[in-house]
Amino acid sequence: MTAAPAWLESLGEAERATVAPTPAPQRAGAMKAVLTTERFSDPDWIFERKLDGIRCIAIRDGERVRMLSRNDLSLNERYPELAAALEAESCPRFVLDGEIVAFEGSRTSFARLAQRGQHHVPVFLYVFDLLWLDGFDVRALPVRTRKRLLRRALSFHDRVRLTPHRNRDGETLFAQACRQGWEGLIAKRADSPYTDRRSRDWLKFKCEQGQEMVIGGFTAPRGSRTEFGALLLGYHDGGELHYAGKVGTGFDQATLSALGAQLRARIRSDSPFTDAAAIRERDVSWVEPELVAQVGFSEWTRHGRLRHPRFLGLRDDKHAAKVVREG
Repeated sequence: MTAAPAWLESLGEAERATVAPTPAPQRAGAMKAVLTTERFSDPDWIFERKLDGIRCIAIRDGERVRMLSRNDLSLNERYPELAAALEAESCPRFVLDGEIVAFEGSRTSFARLAQRGQHHVPVFLYVFDLLWLDGFDVRALPVRTRKRLLRRALSFHDRVRLTPHRNRDGETLFAQACRQGWEGLIAKRADSPYTDRRSRDWLKFKCEQGQEMVIGGFTAPRGSRTEFGALLLGYHDGGELHYAGKVGTGFDQATLSALGAQLRARIRSDSPFTDAAAIRERDVSWVEPELVAQVGFSEWTRHGRLRHPRFLGLRDDKHAAKVVREG
């Protein structure tokens, strides 16, 4: 009989009772946070920096590692240096949750990460949770315990980094995050288990508005602009695509060319939006609502439109049908 791993013996009796031997999971069931306007400090919560990148579940059960996006797309080919770094770890059996990021100064930048397809951009994997270790499902353990096991399991060398957290002072850390231009914080209930759905055990404190939006059409270019003028955006609610306005800034020429080709391949004859306001826009070509854009903006208007939106990049790690309004 194989001896129990040493970390299992380090758990308390109640915690050990929640840990079960299981095969390595085959898909990326990621826990998601709920956006909130609350700002608080509480010793029963931990606080982490919110990273602006691509979510990654890394699964290793032997020599090779599989890196998966939120919608189970392989990330190994896109970020081979991260896969190699994880395969160089001495621990051969783990499932990790983290975020692949690129930096612009001291800030993580999805816009810079999105340039990866055009030229070399250095990337890092910031790991913040542990789901499976040495053949045992550890998701039922409190997040503080999972983080303790995570620190022991990996050496965090090369481009794999441990996401630091604080055990208190959430309001102070949030103010610091906003001053430094970070996206915000994630607050996590310290005794919470890990689940594969959205939960109020994880909360998002955001310094700046931003979220995924579905592309439902584009306007004709004007002046020296090529490919398209602006993208018409929306989100799903009750099975319908609701219009949220259009974005015409944040595109360089390479993005215009690449995105223009993808849009033309999806042209349709009618509007995918429920709202008549979208139909009143001029010189619009409608597209199948399959592409997802990451968009930054200042606020929502009282009419449900984005104020001062800017395009940050395309997301292929989330299904368009799952894009909803967050705030």
